Amino acid sequence: MPAQASPSAWEPQDPPLATRWTDQVGPDNALPEYPRPQLTRERWQNLNGLWDFAGADAPPSETSEQILVPYPPESGLSGIQRHDDHLRYERTFEVPADWAGQRLLLHFGAVDQKAVVSVNGQEVATHEGGFTAFSADVTDALTGSGPQQLTVEVEDRNDANPYPVGKQRNEPGGIFYTGASGIWQTVWMEPVPDAHITHLRSTPDLGSGSLTVNAASSQGGQIEAVLSEPGGGEVARTTGPAGEDVRLDVPDPHLWSPDDPYLYDLAVRLLDANGQPVDEVGSYAGMRSIGLVDDEQGRPRLALNGEILFQHGPLDQGYWPDGIFTAPTDEALRFDLEQTKELGFNMVRKHIKVEPARWYHHADRLGLLVWQDVPALVNGQTPGDEAKANFEAETAEMIDQLGSSPSIVTWVPFNEGWGEFDTARVAEQVQAQDPSRLVNPASGVNCCDSLPDTGAGHIYDDHTYVGPGAPDVTGDRASVDGEYGGLGLIEDGHLWPGEPSSYEIVETREDLTRRYQEVHDDLVRIIGEKGISASVYTQTTDVENEVNGFFTYDREILKPDLDAVRAANRAVIDAGTP
Repeated sequence: MPAQASPSAWEPQDPPLATRWTDQVGPDNALPEYPRPQLTRERWQNLNGLWDFAGADAPPSETSEQILVPYPPESGLSGIQRHDDHLRYERTFEVPADWAGQRLLLHFGAVDQKAVVSVNGQEVATHEGGFTAFSADVTDALTGSGPQQLTVEVEDRNDANPYPVGKQRNEPGGIFYTGASGIWQTVWMEPVPDAHITHLRSTPDLGSGSLTVNAASSQGGQIEAVLSEPGGGEVARTTGPAGEDVRLDVPDPHLWSPDDPYLYDLAVRLLDANGQPVDEVGSYAGMRSIGLVDDEQGRPRLALNGEILFQHGPLDQGYWPDGIFTAPTDEALRFDLEQTKELGFNMVRKHIKVEPARWYHHADRLGLLVWQDVPALVNGQTPGDEAKANFEAETAEMIDQLGSSPSIVTWVPFNEGWGEFDTARVAEQVQAQDPSRLVNPASGVNCCDSLPDTGAGHIYDDHTYVGPGAPDVTGDRASVDGEYGGLGLIEDGHLWPGEPSSYEIVETREDLTRRYQEVHDDLVRIIGEKGISASVYTQTTDVENEVNGFFTYDREILKPDLDAVRAANRAVIDAGTP
């Protein structure tokens, strides 16, 4: 059995552009935070750190390098900084002595694209799709005490395979970026009893003043759910069958909103036949609703908690120059969201990527509405049956995994027609799976590769650059500017290698601030005239060769004036909120 990788043999690579967090990352502190904030247990062990590694054009049978997990091998932080179609990860782990007599669950936040996991040579899990989590009960593969061998074999051909890839490309450039292969989110393990909670979903219903909880179990049984004030007194308690909806009545609920992101504590216990708890998990929940209401002119508008609220935010790609798909630290992951709030926004559109669970946890606590895109298939191609099936399977997994986050208010299945198919049917499936949220079926339905508008879903979504667009509100859907802006500024010394690009490039920070104000003065006028409900400005940061971010790609420079941007954003929200 190979020995676990020795830290002395590993060194990070110098990324093309570093961040303030790059030098904080090492083998002993690779994303050490608990990775799943809405289903917590006290006992767990992080398996991030140094693993033995090999990458090649064909599946390698042994390892010769070391990699820092969970940074993708294309990243400087991984210590590899190259792409291979086939990857092999190996390490050993030991089960703590006080976990004896428990089942052992092994968890992966995300592995892109096809993963086969083995423990001591015994296959324990396979998973396809690079954006969703998966787990395995590895108890029966363990060999007594001492080191246990863990192997992960991966195939990832980026856009050459029939999987959702978002903006990953084998030949990046312009609006498409470097791929992120293999393990790119936290790997960890936890002990559980034979009968244990396997999944938890909470859904608020303001109409009935209740919170619905569904906790699945490995062996059925009864569950008890307790809702409490944060760190304080009990609000509601109920019991019911595991795997079925149980209702907690929440009298006079404290509502969650961007201005007051109030979260209740939630504890869920699995009970034995005598009513005694055999497993317990911690979570949290927010009481809020999202929907459509008519304004005074009879136009459908987006409403939070029954009141019209204009939703205004940036397009957020979630890429990093040193970690590619993976933020170097949890502080870095939180930074973009904190700055989004500081800039005066109340919403963020997570663009064709799924983030680690902690990203949504930060959005929940900061108070940012989230439009969650489904990662796209490749643009300009008609997807085949395999690609369609992979897209629909990963969409369902994503909704299932993220469904308890109060910040997420809208699902966005397709973007600008990239790999678009059966739009109305897919939108109906999303709405049927999660009727508690809105569906924006085709962002940018007016442009690019988009199929003709089907009239499905809750939102008509216009993309106009530089814009802003001025779509009419027609029928029973709200209209939004799903993308506009893209004002660029080149900051020497903070650029990714290659040719900078943007929809419009200005010369100075003063010019950028002025143009931002002009575009948003125009947006305020359009809101008044057209009654649109939301707007998404491109974008939070520069990404690789795109230079149209508020921040440079390394997050070192805020390009426009903060106060002016915040004032313009506040004016937009006020213009669309009665």
